[in-house]
Amino acid sequence: MMMTDGMRKRRREQMRIKRVFDLSVSLIILTVFFPVWAMVAVVIKLTSEGPVFFIQERPGYHKKIIRVYKFRTMYMGSEKMIKGQEVGRNDSRITFVGRFLRRSKVDEIPQLLNVLKGEMSLVGPRPERVESLRDYDKKIVKRLNMLPGMTGLAQVSGNIYLSLSDRYKLDVYYVRHFSLWLDARILCRTIGVVILGEEKFKGKPLVIME
Repeated sequence: MMMTDGMRKRRREQMRIKRVFDLSVSLIILTVFFPVWAMVAVVIKLTSEGPVFFIQERPGYHKKIIRVYKFRTMYMGSEKMIKGQEVGRNDSRITFVGRFLRRSKVDEIPQLLNVLKGEMSLVGPRPERVESLRDYDKKIVKRLNMLPGMTGLAQVSGNIYLSLSDRYKLDVYYVRHFSLWLDARILCRTIGVVILGEEKFKGKPLVIME
């Protein structure tokens, strides 16, 4: 579907509102809950060897390489992953504290720094490994036409229970059909995912793709 001038204008306006919302929410969460994040950092440091943060290069908007921050949830040397394979809940590489951080999504909180820097958004396609770019075709690469997000359409539609191909399709759908209303729906379901777990949304896509 070709976008008209009016559609492009509305999209630009929504993107500006999206950025203001990202900044406001990120600052509130980082500031109000700073004591909690500081305590999480201390617990990580005391319970396993290695740094507090896990930092990895990921492709961002239009393939620009960014450094994405997370609280470290795995033992040192465990960062190597198989393409398209998510880390399971019972993965032996995850630390005891890391299991709680991953289940509650608290490990993603440092990415609010990426949001403040304008490298990420609260909602958008999740950033993948740089090596994945080699496998992008002309359709999949469209997922990089928006800032990557801390949560996204694929993450609230089954995530680890979806194939890599299906996650890509949802990412491209999001980029094509972006709206503040869709972002609001994704954020609301993200709360459900955090509380109930991803398995509760297995086979329950948030949108029906064309």
